[in-house]
Amino acid sequence: MQFSAELREAVLAGDITVSFRLWARPQVKPGGHYRVGSGLIEVDAIELVPFAALTPDDVRAAGEPDRESLRRRAAHAGPIADDTPLYRIEFHPVDTER
Repeated sequence: MQFSAELREAVLAGDITVSFRLWARPQVKPGGHYRVGSGLIEVDAIELVPFAALTPDDVRAAGEPDRESLRRRAAHAGPIADDTPLYRIEFHPVDTER
């Protein structure tokens, strides 16, 4: 999975644990490992949800200060209305030191 350079450190530290993607179809699967910068994450779950269903906890877990910031970040692939379905991806960093 691709993350903006300014988010990668927080993703690998486990501070960001959710991402929202505007995809036509899933690009990751639960249990899959994906490179993020110099580290790896493992996807725990993926589900399709409308933007309006995002909670304040989702916004915080995605590392965004508010819903509109999250909407702008996810909208690089197209506009996002409240009823636009997004993939909600839960993940955790993988310890590669073992």
